[in-house]
Amino acid sequence: MEAVLPIMSQFPEIETCVECSAKNLRNISELFYYAQKAVLHPTAPLYDPEAKQLKPACTQALTRIFRLSDQDLDQALSDEELNAFQVGPLHLSGVPPLFWLQPGPTPLVTRQPLTGSNFLLEAEILFRASPGPTSPGGREDGGFLFLNTLFIQRGRHETTWTILRRFGYGDTLELTTDYLFPPLHVPPGCSTELNHFGYQFVQRVFEKHDQDRDGALSLAQLQDLFSVSPAPPWGPQFLQEVQTEAGRLPLHGYLCQWTLVTYLDVRRCLEHLGYLGYPTLCNQDSQTHAITVTREKRLDQEKGQTHRNVLLCKVVGAHGVGKSAFLQAFLGRGLGDTREFHQISAIYAINTVQVNGQEKYLILCEVDADSLLSTASDAACDVACLMFDGSDPQSFALCTNVYKRHYMDGQTPCLFVSSKADLPEGVALPGLSPAEFCRRHRLPAPAPFSCAGPGEPSTAVFTRLATMATFPWVPGPRGAAYHLLLAPGDPGGFWGCCCCHPQLLALQSPGEEPMRPWCPQSDLRASGCCCWATHLVELPSVYTLLLGTAYSLPSPKGGPQVLPACACPAPPACVGIALERQGV
Repeated sequence: MEAVLPIMSQFPEIETCVECSAKNLRNISELFYYAQKAVLHPTAPLYDPEAKQLKPACTQALTRIFRLSDQDLDQALSDEELNAFQVGPLHLSGVPPLFWLQPGPTPLVTRQPLTGSNFLLEAEILFRASPGPTSPGGREDGGFLFLNTLFIQRGRHETTWTILRRFGYGDTLELTTDYLFPPLHVPPGCSTELNHFGYQFVQRVFEKHDQDRDGALSLAQLQDLFSVSPAPPWGPQFLQEVQTEAGRLPLHGYLCQWTLVTYLDVRRCLEHLGYLGYPTLCNQDSQTHAITVTREKRLDQEKGQTHRNVLLCKVVGAHGVGKSAFLQAFLGRGLGDTREFHQISAIYAINTVQVNGQEKYLILCEVDADSLLSTASDAACDVACLMFDGSDPQSFALCTNVYKRHYMDGQTPCLFVSSKADLPEGVALPGLSPAEFCRRHRLPAPAPFSCAGPGEPSTAVFTRLATMATFPWVPGPRGAAYHLLLAPGDPGGFWGCCCCHPQLLALQSPGEEPMRPWCPQSDLRASGCCCWATHLVELPSVYTLLLGTAYSLPSPKGGPQVLPACACPAPPACVGIALERQGV
């Protein structure tokens, strides 16, 4: 050993020297123990023996861990935070508590519960003679770093490695890919949402950094919140995507942003939940515990109802019809409030909408109609909002082309919205008017919209879109839901009987576009002539029937509900019927 000690002094990278003998079976187990320790818990990435201090990468990692463990942001670990740190991140890995706290004017730390005078010398050195500033009842980050330095110098660097690996760090002191991006399978047609565990966690992070308790985060507070990650999960346009309060992000907008990120890019959401320490602080294996994968959209359309909490609406229209103003109106902003955002544009807006007493997140996505017509862009969504300028008939023609190309034969609910309703209508082009086009294709009547008034824009159209997405209905035999089936009507505004007057299915005026023929299933009219009809004037939209707001009464024999809204001169050959799927 005398010959080896000078070599160890000359080469600091030599961590351990063991004198052993295979013949005499001396220190064989110790040899393998230190060899295993040198591989699993190396000192070189953590500590610089010449400078006698932690390496920068180790310092950066431990500083991040300290910030995540400092729940009250007082730059010190209180007794409760330190005990939670050792019981949570470390004890779950099978490692016994590193230290226990003894309350008193000068807190002490030991490796085991204090009994009598059982104190560790290094604990007294740490908190009685720490080179950094001290805080009564707390541990500064300098003391936290000094504690780990002391562990390494005393040969207990496996303790520091346990801390680092529990917070996701690998051998290179970088967060591992397995930690940041745990596997999550999302089948086609499914979406991703934060569940209540995820919302609880991100809300706790919000409340932790809302030091002034005003219910909103300033830009400086947001920067401090995401200081443990390379960058925030959203871009600089986030103030246009959610509701704000005087340039600050309230809790509602903060949760909306997390909902948007989870829906659009779940991989990025998992990454930033990892940066915020979700697996460690919540004692879970990975961030996937905070994510819910919804069922396939096709199943929702077949059942006529979705249980998704996040719905996507694509707002399609020509340039200049007011799509951006429509998105900002969804956030409660009028035309005067949107001028300050002209420098940075956002194509998304997200807010909550009440649908039948349930809160749903509705995402509006602005899409230019030319892009859907010129390229094979993805037009999939939960509901399509086809927006046209009521004073520009040409913009409506563009919307009809988009509808025929992407949505006419699909299963996506569509609503035409006439923007700039405060302006006079333009000169109509030859062909069907917007109202006639919607009637021909058994679509809801166009919804007028304007945000030019001094007050907040009306939110009725957004509730309507969210309801259509929650209860998807598509007319015709390709429609997946049968909770409302109506036959096409005649040009006079009345709906004809599909059984006794089948010729009305193809009735049209000269020069008009033919209607899509459709006839109800034969088993639905097995008990004789059953007309599916309603008066178009009294019930101007399918949406009215869908919400169940029309006057209705149960039919005899427990059949579907009969809507006495028809003005046909020959009842009962022409009566309206709203058919729930449960009654099919």
